[in-house]
Amino acid sequence: MNQNILETKCLTKSFRNHNAVNQISLAVPKNQVYGLLGPNGAGKSTLLKMMTGILRPTDGQIIFDGHVWSRKDLADIGALVETPPIYENLTAWENLKVRGLMLGIPDGRIREVLELVDLEDTGKKKAGTFSLGMKQRLGIGIALFSRPKLLVLDEPTNGLDPIGIQELREMIRKFPEEGITVIVSSHILSEIAQTADHIGIIVNGALGYQGGMPEPDRLEKLFMEIAVKKRISLEASGRRRKEAR
Repeated sequence: MNQNILETKCLTKSFRNHNAVNQISLAVPKNQVYGLLGPNGAGKSTLLKMMTGILRPTDGQIIFDGHVWSRKDLADIGALVETPPIYENLTAWENLKVRGLMLGIPDGRIREVLELVDLEDTGKKKAGTFSLGMKQRLGIGIALFSRPKLLVLDEPTNGLDPIGIQELREMIRKFPEEGITVIVSSHILSEIAQTADHIGIIVNGALGYQGGMPEPDRLEKLFMEIAVKKRISLEASGRRRKEAR
């Protein structure tokens, strides 16, 4: 039985002459939180967009739940990439109702999801008046509405205050208990350290580490070692290209 919900095989995405993602091979275990860690511009969002069908890979392969990924698998993948896809003039309940009508899912699921993301008491309050943390939770609720096997979250704590971060962190940690695997990206080491079971570290589009969560003090050291090593490698490559001209 395959123990990974998602794998990538030498996945690559090129824009003109630049590889934003360069031959990345991930293995994401089922019913775990997988932290995708890297500095801004490392290629995290590009990688997640390929997993969720927003971008087409230049090369490589994505394996989802034991088979080659196809667009049909998006029914089992929920995602919050960039901004939450909400209608600000509608309530939380109405936003989920729209989603239910699109997917043919009965209204009973709306109450379940609102409770899951702690928005069941928002009543007639319009989503446009929600705090950023509430909007993020509603976005996650929309992503969860179809009961996905995999939930992909791109930098979900960006802009949140400490209370919002704590609430979101606790919510993410509960999802594996519901049978939902989570991939969460961040450039903040402490957030991934407190949320994830497994991690992948990406620097300049390349995977520098993948495995279980190291001890907190070791995580920072490991991250810096990979970042410095990659920077030195890029500088050396740049010198060689310059000398060859």
